[in-house]
Amino acid sequence: AAPLSAPAAPSRPVRSAPARAGLFLALVFVLAASVAAGTRIGTTDVGWTDLAKVLGARLGLGTEPLPPLVDSLIWDLRLPRVLMAALVGASLAVCGTVLQAVTRNALADPYLLGASSGASAGAVTVVVLGVGAGTLGVTGGAFVGALLSFGLLLALLHRTGLDSVRVVLTGVVVGQLFTALTSLVLMASADADTTHAVTHWLLGSMAPARWDAVLVCAVVTPLGLAVAWLCANSLDALAFGADTAASLGIDVRRTRMLLLVVTAVLTSVAVATVGAIGFVGLIVPHGVRFLAGPRHRVLLPYAALAGAVFLVWTDALARVAFAPREVPVGVLTALIGVPLFLLVLRRRGDL
Repeated sequence: AAPLSAPAAPSRPVRSAPARAGLFLALVFVLAASVAAGTRIGTTDVGWTDLAKVLGARLGLGTEPLPPLVDSLIWDLRLPRVLMAALVGASLAVCGTVLQAVTRNALADPYLLGASSGASAGAVTVVVLGVGAGTLGVTGGAFVGALLSFGLLLALLHRTGLDSVRVVLTGVVVGQLFTALTSLVLMASADADTTHAVTHWLLGSMAPARWDAVLVCAVVTPLGLAVAWLCANSLDALAFGADTAASLGIDVRRTRMLLLVVTAVLTSVAVATVGAIGFVGLIVPHGVRFLAGPRHRVLLPYAALAGAVFLVWTDALARVAFAPREVPVGVLTALIGVPLFLLVLRRRGDL
């Protein structure tokens, strides 16, 4: 039987080791090319030569430096933004893949645990009420809010256990609670300008990305992917149910707790940095399963690469689609993700 967390196994997945290795290398190449192309795309054109000169000068290769304005545009604005998009896309795709297996729910995404709603409440508390504005900032407030929402989720599940249905239902309840708190603060205390700014952040944007945030994500994302990959066999078993996993000698409660903590941390860091970006963690795992099959040891790295490529190009489109006005990237991921998800449902026979 196919696992309930995923659509039916693809009819012709890539099964041979050479084919899987070739597909993996192809995705790595596409990601590298996407990062380079994404750095060039924007309201101000950047040439390949300019990009090479900036990288050469920063890496100490002795290339001729560019004018400070062009150098700052590429190094301080474009490159960290594109790298952040790649890291966040990889994080969200990995979280969605893990949660779909842990909860056995094909509609599970990284925001199932209420982290995005908690982050939104934390950010709004800092921006509108000024709580912790001098010490935490918007990113810190969002991260604290995400951790508080996850802590509340674990507290509510402490007695009932980590059954997949309870995790889903409790996550929805916690998310709705923090969404209501966010709306209450905005309606009671925010003016029109503040509401507009907060709404833009809540929809997701790579514009605030800077090197310090990129470095944090560059540490957290590979660690989270590594932990999830080490639990790949457990995820394969959990996708068929807790009883099946327990019969194979897996400590179901401990494994679920570890994976929920990992996904919560990855999601909290991503949302605290760039806001809530939907559909990446929902659509990418389903799409990759058609190429690689349901085995998580292969699925997780493929999903990370595909999620990174998807968000890099979506962010590039967000910069130029309605230039000089920038569209929140979360809006475009939804506009692109909805038809793609409908296509996935049609391919698996559910539509």
